[in-house]
Amino acid sequence: MKSSNPDIFDVQLEDFQSAVIEASHQIPIMVDFWADWCSPCIALAPIMDRVMADFQGRVKLAKLEVDEGHNMKLAGHYLVRGFPTVLLFIGGEEVARFASARPKHWIEEFLDQHL
Repeated sequence: MKSSNPDIFDVQLEDFQSAVIEASHQIPIMVDFWADWCSPCIALAPIMDRVMADFQGRVKLAKLEVDEGHNMKLAGHYLVRGFPTVLLFIGGEEVARFASARPKHWIEEFLDQHL
């Protein structure tokens, strides 16, 4: 589920601290906890691509595949109970989250409330 949008990138446990926590001091970063066996995750991906295109660099999206490497440890750390779950980090802290696939307008309203 690769994207051509430069504001969407993959993240792993090993680079989470620098790519998400530290980077969120400069720009808000959403983290999409997803799995390739999860049909709502697959449904959410193109919606998130369109949202990110509309927000044009005001926020970045880190995609964390929970089944890769030690990434499930991050899901446990953030008490992610189901997939997809999207967390929004600003200033190194989680400020909001939502779970399950949502329509584009809902995600845009979610971001507008927190950015």
